[in-house]
Amino acid sequence: MLTPEQLPAVQRAIVDAGVDGWLLYDFRGMNPVAHSVVGLSGVVTRRYFCLIPREGAPVALIHAIEQGPWAAWPAAWEKRLYSGWRELEASLRTLIQGKRVAMEYSAGDAVPYLDRIPAGVLELVRESGATVTSSGDLVSRFYAVWEAAHLPGHRRAAEHLGRIARNAFALAGDRARAGTPMLEHELAEFIRAEFDAAGLFTDHGPNVSVGPNAANPHYEPTATESSPMKVGDIVLIDLWAREASGGVYADQTWMGSIGAPSERDMQVWETVRGARDAALDFLRDALESGTPVRGRDVDDISRGYITERGYGDAFIHRTGHSIDPIDMHGSGPNIDNYETRDDRLLVPGVAFSIEPGIYLPGEVGMRSEVNGIVGPDGLIVTPDVYQRDLIIV
Repeated sequence: MLTPEQLPAVQRAIVDAGVDGWLLYDFRGMNPVAHSVVGLSGVVTRRYFCLIPREGAPVALIHAIEQGPWAAWPAAWEKRLYSGWRELEASLRTLIQGKRVAMEYSAGDAVPYLDRIPAGVLELVRESGATVTSSGDLVSRFYAVWEAAHLPGHRRAAEHLGRIARNAFALAGDRARAGTPMLEHELAEFIRAEFDAAGLFTDHGPNVSVGPNAANPHYEPTATESSPMKVGDIVLIDLWAREASGGVYADQTWMGSIGAPSERDMQVWETVRGARDAALDFLRDALESGTPVRGRDVDDISRGYITERGYGDAFIHRTGHSIDPIDMHGSGPNIDNYETRDDRLLVPGVAFSIEPGIYLPGEVGMRSEVNGIVGPDGLIVTPDVYQRDLIIV
């Protein structure tokens, strides 16, 4: 939420971006960035614009019947009211004519997680005499960046996830050796119960998938569609949660084999692990040397590693997604030059997953996922003890 104390830092970033202001727009919650930065209480049902200029006080252009959600708007900042569309368009023109403004817009939809402004609104803004550029770097710095208070809770959640995943593999192995193999859905229920016991919350999931099912990256078992985990099977566990009291999500994927893995499966695992570690090493080196690094650069490293080993066609998603303080799949920089062209800088405080995968339809899928945060002294990886070797149970 933008406050008078934060305004100078935001305005310095606006100057650095070479624009005259950051123009926020929302209608019925379609732009969570605007909703969060402005700090509204509840969803408004009428259009609003808010200009944060490079100097001076912010100005909000709001509907006359919806002043309640703006109760926290500082008294020293201006609110301009409109009722009809003619007033709205005239006021907007007066506010932005001749200015270069940043909005949640991505040319060619290159980064859809950022592309929140409808084409009609862009037309309206341009017809009002303004030039529009992307607010991508502003979103990274003032929406996606973690505060110092976010990291401890995330670390606690991350350590719980790692422990729960390892215990889940042990349980699946015990049941398989006893001749009463668990179903994927049963193990997912076990994980959810462990979340409750640890004081964790998740909105859905986890994903427990065996062998061929794991070749579908978004497979999730159900009570009616679930496969047993037997000796000889590869098992993927993808689990995510945050502390129930609030905080930032942790998101991990672990791999295990019930019994000895095949030579092919071990080769796939070693390739996935190598791609993950290559991405982490590249990030560490870049951050420690002060070299600017973008999400697409890291994706290229991870993808190149897998492609060189003959599995490039089987890596069918980005290397990682943004993890915002608000959203697990957020609007900050993604580790992606495959699904999208994310050229935003990984600035201090942004976080993301690193999760390369290989998926062989009808056979097996493997993925290894950790989380990375750009800390003040370099890369922070969670959990502290992440998977180095294939878990064999």
